[in-house]
Amino acid sequence: MTTRIPTPATREGERRVVGNVLRGSIGNLVEWYDWYAYSAFTIYFAKAFFPGGDATAQFLNTAAVFAVGFLMRPLGGWMLGRFADRFGRRSALVLSVSMMAFGSLLIAATPSYAAIGVAAPILLVLARLLQGLSVGGEYSTSATYLSEVATPGKRGFYSSFQYVTLVGGQLLALGLQLILQSLLTEAQMGDWGWRIAFVVGAVAAVVVMALRRSMDESASFERVAAEAGTGKQAGERGTLRTLVKYPREIALVVGLTLGGTVAFYTYATYTQKFLENSAGIPRRTVTWILFIALLVFALLQPVAGRLSDRIGRRKLLMFFGIAGTVLTVPIMTTMAHTKQPVLAFLLLLGALVIVTGYTSINAIVKAELFPTRIRALGVGLPYALTVAIFGGTAELIAQALKKAGHESLFFWYVAGCILVSLIVYGTMRETSRSSALERDED
Repeated sequence: MTTRIPTPATREGERRVVGNVLRGSIGNLVEWYDWYAYSAFTIYFAKAFFPGGDATAQFLNTAAVFAVGFLMRPLGGWMLGRFADRFGRRSALVLSVSMMAFGSLLIAATPSYAAIGVAAPILLVLARLLQGLSVGGEYSTSATYLSEVATPGKRGFYSSFQYVTLVGGQLLALGLQLILQSLLTEAQMGDWGWRIAFVVGAVAAVVVMALRRSMDESASFERVAAEAGTGKQAGERGTLRTLVKYPREIALVVGLTLGGTVAFYTYATYTQKFLENSAGIPRRTVTWILFIALLVFALLQPVAGRLSDRIGRRKLLMFFGIAGTVLTVPIMTTMAHTKQPVLAFLLLLGALVIVTGYTSINAIVKAELFPTRIRALGVGLPYALTVAIFGGTAELIAQALKKAGHESLFFWYVAGCILVSLIVYGTMRETSRSSALERDED
């Protein structure tokens, strides 16, 4: 048996891959920080934009605005997915982070309801609409870019960094929240402290704009763009007319995403309100529980991504589908009634380990379904539609059922969504063995 010794060219190629993945991932990190800062700091600015009523009513209003932002994600997936397929992944990534920077700055600068009346929640909605456009395009383009620039045989590993940085963005938001909680009083946090988070996000996004301009363009895109030229094939790149030629792949993206997005947003965002309102655990303790659990969750993503390169993507999806369907209701029921922070942490961590079977490979599985000329749009649009309908409304449904006195129905709703995806996982092919990323079919 012989050992292959990497040549200088091989080592240089791997270094370029790592460099591009890092630059793309850092941008993704900042984008998702800006997106999740809204959810993390809702508990402080809800009264500023929606005064009066009880805490659940205020959370319900801000959850509705959160859901409205999700409604723009399909439009962002279409606009920036089309842009990325026609003009390049790098340019689309620069554009998406520019929109996010403006949205965060708008939230930071918007006066309270007491100062400008109904204009305050209107401006909040406008900012979230802009951020929704940005995130819708960010997911499709970053998933496509990381999958395309990754080394063959390691695509699961490298593409998993999309969720490392996605979760990392939320960790940064929670980390800043912990710092501000230790430096400011509750009154100061509610009056003006929450604005700091959005100022930080806007400034970081501007820095990332410059960083992303230095990334290499995807070789897959450059090859297809050169082959298409200005002829008929150029006009087919990134169009809905081309996308509808792949109905099976579109349906697979929807089915793959449904259960995963509901589970992820339930545990990664709604848990912060759930443990405080339902379990009665103190706010600062809840922040620490979520922060540590998400940190472990982020570290698991590349491990699971690399495992998928060895055993295939479908086995991880089946693990998520089966465990999520069976264990969601017991986990959430126990979590709702526990007063013990350690138990709450272990339950949340167990749930996130299950969700890792989806999150670690969701980008690469979808990218492997579509050819280069339509990949960003194919990955982005059906995914964004599914996330908008199901992921974006998860917290809204949970809050509404709690207010109506039927909170436990939400637990069954989450399990049911995962079951639908499990059916899809059980009938789909192993994408790593028939990957469009490995075929020169464009």
